[in-house]
Amino acid sequence: MNALQEILDNLDANAPMSLEEIIHMEVSQWERSEERKKMVAGKKYYRNENDILALERKMIDEDGRLVAVKNLADNRIPHGFVRKLVDQKLGYLLARPFMVETEKEDYQKLLDGYFDKGFKKMLKNLGKDAINAGKAWLQVYYTEDGELAFMKIPSEEGIPFWKDAAHTELAAFIRVYETEEYEVKRKKKVKNVQFWTTEGVRFYRENAGRYELVKETSHFSMMVTEGENVEERGVNWERIPFICFKYNDEEQPLIDLIKKLVDDYDKRTSGNSNDLEDLPNSAYVVKNFNGTGAGEFRKNMAQYRVAFVSGDGDLKTVSIEMNNEGYKNHIEQLRRDIYEFGRGVDTQSDKFGNSPSGIALRFLFSDLDMDANDLELEFQSSLEQLLWFIDTHILNTMKVDYSEETVEFIFNRDILINETEAVTNAKDSVGIISDETIVANHPWVTNTKDELDRIKEEQKADEINYPNLPNDGKVITDETG
Repeated sequence: MNALQEILDNLDANAPMSLEEIIHMEVSQWERSEERKKMVAGKKYYRNENDILALERKMIDEDGRLVAVKNLADNRIPHGFVRKLVDQKLGYLLARPFMVETEKEDYQKLLDGYFDKGFKKMLKNLGKDAINAGKAWLQVYYTEDGELAFMKIPSEEGIPFWKDAAHTELAAFIRVYETEEYEVKRKKKVKNVQFWTTEGVRFYRENAGRYELVKETSHFSMMVTEGENVEERGVNWERIPFICFKYNDEEQPLIDLIKKLVDDYDKRTSGNSNDLEDLPNSAYVVKNFNGTGAGEFRKNMAQYRVAFVSGDGDLKTVSIEMNNEGYKNHIEQLRRDIYEFGRGVDTQSDKFGNSPSGIALRFLFSDLDMDANDLELEFQSSLEQLLWFIDTHILNTMKVDYSEETVEFIFNRDILINETEAVTNAKDSVGIISDETIVANHPWVTNTKDELDRIKEEQKADEINYPNLPNDGKVITDETG
């Protein structure tokens, strides 16, 4: 049974449907799904486009209905907690370029060409999408020049069909996206759908609510030589050329963990801002005036802060006390909860004010480090899947099989340290551990080999200029470099 037929049978075995109908159903369900809504929300909150911006301040009118307030302050203040937490995680794990290491020198050079600076920048953007949306997608493709290349596609455009419950291998993949086209003298949006299986790709275009097949093709084309003839031939990968980079095993975005906390923080601070702007905090009581109905009374209090009552003529104000202490405690608790459940570090915490030791810093960063562990594990797994496509490409084009070679993906975390403490520890370790280890862990060193080479050159210069200068027997030899 081929992959296409397997998808058709598995999706609806009891009520036969055409492939186009199945794709239309899956796309429609995806566009209405909670998973996609969370992806969109995560990216909006990263841009600080929080829900508070769409919430009008409302009051109760004389009929007991909530209506928009027109003459009172309506401050809507979004807070960029999501952006700070996401950037904090990216800076901690992916700010420094990761390393790809293997023992074979020729293989190492090839890998360095694929995992270049451009790819490492793309990996950081994949990390941003993964945290904001729960997962990010990388597509493997060939350029017009026949070069193997990689492209990040928006998370909300990908609809995966997994072969297994652990979501490690794709059975099929749908990509849905919109393009803008000109029709007569107006610009319109057109929905495009790609349906990928190991059998090839089908391209669809929406027309009048239906998907029309535009073309069907292979994953890519390759020039094949047979004898004296050279021809272009369609070729399919044995795997579907899309790789999922997950934020965590549950594919749960950060926004799903902290959205309600951030929303409450936005509402509380916006409400407090409104109260301060609407000062004086008092209501007027007017006596000897015809009384009003209960509905109008509530409206007057909410909108004008004036109450009309009958009786002997008089005018006075009733103070409205603001519970500042309760507001402050609630806001502070919300902030702690956002960083607690978002697994981040609140840099405004008073714990950073007294130059904490290395142990204290590690404790402060423990939640962020734990989150980075999960993200690193997921990304290493995804990079290994990407490596399969690279190895297959090398085998097809160079006839060299590196698939059995061991490759390590090493992430360099940007860990905050107590620099003075680290320098002291390095100095105290001289004679106990190797010079290379000391240099590698010194906070001022960015490249261990280069630094050892500079030390060696300085020692040689000192031996020439000051031949009688003692050096306590310390010599950096070529072997240590």
